[in-house]
Amino acid sequence: MTTTVTPSTTDAPPRTTTTGAADGTVQLTRRPGRWIDGWDPEDSVFWKSEGRSIARRNLGWSIFAEFLGFIIWQLWSIVVVMLPSAGFQLSSSEAFWLISLPSLVGATLRFPYTFMVAIFGGRNWTIVSAGLLLIPAVLLGIVVSNPDTPFGVLLLVAALGGVGGGNFASSMANITYFFPQKEKGWALGLNAAGGNLGTSVAQFAVPIVVTAGAAATMNISLAGWMWIPFILLAMWGAWRYMDNLSSAKADFAGSAAALREPHLWLMALLYIGTFGSFIGFASVFPKLIADQFPDFSTLQVGQTAVSLAFLGALIGSLARPYGGKLADRFGGARVTVGAFAVMALGALGLIWTLPLQSFWVFLACFLVLFAATGMGNGSTYRMIPSIFSARGLAKGIEPGTTEALGVQRKAAAALGLISAIGAYGGFLIPQVLNASQLATGGYTAAFIGFVAGYGALLLLTVLVYVIPRASLAKQRI
Repeated sequence: MTTTVTPSTTDAPPRTTTTGAADGTVQLTRRPGRWIDGWDPEDSVFWKSEGRSIARRNLGWSIFAEFLGFIIWQLWSIVVVMLPSAGFQLSSSEAFWLISLPSLVGATLRFPYTFMVAIFGGRNWTIVSAGLLLIPAVLLGIVVSNPDTPFGVLLLVAALGGVGGGNFASSMANITYFFPQKEKGWALGLNAAGGNLGTSVAQFAVPIVVTAGAAATMNISLAGWMWIPFILLAMWGAWRYMDNLSSAKADFAGSAAALREPHLWLMALLYIGTFGSFIGFASVFPKLIADQFPDFSTLQVGQTAVSLAFLGALIGSLARPYGGKLADRFGGARVTVGAFAVMALGALGLIWTLPLQSFWVFLACFLVLFAATGMGNGSTYRMIPSIFSARGLAKGIEPGTTEALGVQRKAAAALGLISAIGAYGGFLIPQVLNASQLATGGYTAAFIGFVAGYGALLLLTVLVYVIPRASLAKQRI
């Protein structure tokens, strides 16, 4: 193995690292702006000697930036519960809009964000996308300090928080280029789980920080200001330690082909049911606690109960990798069926126990629901490459051929598109609950609808993906 390195200065010529391999060489050329040419993680010698350490360094900072993106994306889920204590007069419907609009914007931004890494470079876009988080964080700190702030202004600032939701798509797209095929699942799983935990951390940390010391009405602006140092750290870390890969190319053709595949839309529907339920319930959980248990609605009396809302997002995030592992062993479709069954039982449990007005029973039912959504997130995501592989086999496409590479490209594009569509559940779940409260004065009707929806998705999964089908080469999905 030979390595030639020139001193690294702004005006220095490119640095070239050559790593010998059994079937040739991998030649890395580093250009100004931390651009890397010649990246090939599939070369085992290069991967073990240098590639893995570079990829893991980029993964670590990507997780941190995406983690902050989820925090800003879901920040209003906990801030909304605190606004009445800060002197704001909001209707329940207005509160639901402040909670759900960031999810709507974030889901929509996932589509363009998917292609930004290929256009600007992973390091460069991580710096930009992290920097954009400063806008909603700063504005939130300003607008919540004045109870006379018009609702329209609050709504605009909440909508800007949606930029954090877009970060997931660009972060996942960036990391997939760094790792070899055999390690992509592990890397993307860590990346996704690290991001999802941001919701839980926001709901746990914000009530503690804003009620520390002085009265909560004086400190609520800290809900925005407290994240600025971390965002600046993420920007610096991306600038200092991350890399741009010239091999990262936007696959517009693969995306167009994936959109023509009927199974993309079926899986998007299933992912709305799993991930959409996770992010939707996570965002609305603090408000549901405050609504169902008025004695806990003020921070001074019930901050312990409201703060426990973070457990929902935490359980769902931690359950996701296990859903993927079970899918590897038993098949994604079977695990997804089980997840929808438990989700339906969790929602039924809420319907039956809401009249009891027991906080701990309410919390237990929701934690079961969150665990099932997390498992379903992992299993449905695992189904996607299996489905596209089976579709290729059904068409007579043999592994290792040029046509098989096209199938892989289509599957990779489908992962990004389905993750974007599924995120719209973060808007739908709160709005269904809002409609139920406006129409009936409670949430029972909404949970009846959720039970029916989960039952329908369970049946769809069984009929299309559990029962062997010729269109899927009778493969176990």
